[in-house]
Amino acid sequence: MEVIFCLTTARSGTKYLTYLFKNNIKSCVSKHEPTPTMFGKPTYWYLVGKNDEIKKIFLKKVKKIHGYNTDVYIETNHAFLKSFSDISMEVFPDMKLIHLIRNPLKMAKSGLNRFKQIRKFHVPWEYKGDDGKKYMRWALTGKEEIFQNFNFDWEAVLQLIDESQIYQILLLQWIEIENRAMAFLDKYKKHGDCYTLQAPKDLNDVNVLREMFDFFNFELKQEEINLRGRKNKGAKPTIIAEEDKKQLGEIINKIPPRYLQIFQKKPYVDFEWGKLLSLT
Repeated sequence: MEVIFCLTTARSGTKYLTYLFKNNIKSCVSKHEPTPTMFGKPTYWYLVGKNDEIKKIFLKKVKKIHGYNTDVYIETNHAFLKSFSDISMEVFPDMKLIHLIRNPLKMAKSGLNRFKQIRKFHVPWEYKGDDGKKYMRWALTGKEEIFQNFNFDWEAVLQLIDESQIYQILLLQWIEIENRAMAFLDKYKKHGDCYTLQAPKDLNDVNVLREMFDFFNFELKQEEINLRGRKNKGAKPTIIAEEDKKQLGEIINKIPPRYLQIFQKKPYVDFEWGKLLSLT
């Protein structure tokens, strides 16, 4: 069985990617956020180094994966780099990967809109860490090193009082996750097993998708690429304002330069928005 996980953040088209595999690849089980999702406490455990606790939950996922009678299993969500990337290598060292990247400004604005929607309808969005404090279920904890140069009022963030803080937190999270993605590929020498997609453009380009399927040597169900599928659209359109760019500029001026070094190389320099993350 070929197993594929995603290197990505939230609001990058992972839901739709599930359908692209489901509708186009023979003998393929394609899941978005199957249980156990590995969100919530595993993210906290990743921070504090409780790998054994992560592994206990991950092995439940492994049992389900092995139970599928299929040639290809793909899981498309943003939990991989938040909690179980290193643990997964112990079980699936030959895994393949998709690096799904979206413009950080659009990702953060879409994420902000989604968080407001979740809070409005009282969707369960929090959990308690081992320290007894509340954390956002689908996000990093805020205690990661990248956040340390910022004096965020986390109580205000959790109560949705200050949207600008939430937006900056989402931008920082994007930078952290992209750094984790490149570190993972370097650490395990996985660059040759990873295909990079720019969201949403590449997800709607049949030529790019065909190239990706060929990269993985997957057999198609039909000659034409099927683009049908549900997209996890937000309640509001994602519109970028000058203030959003200013917020990113403030972050770039505060974080240590080492977090920006990856953006001076491929694949980021090939994106038209890559210059937003310049060191200069």
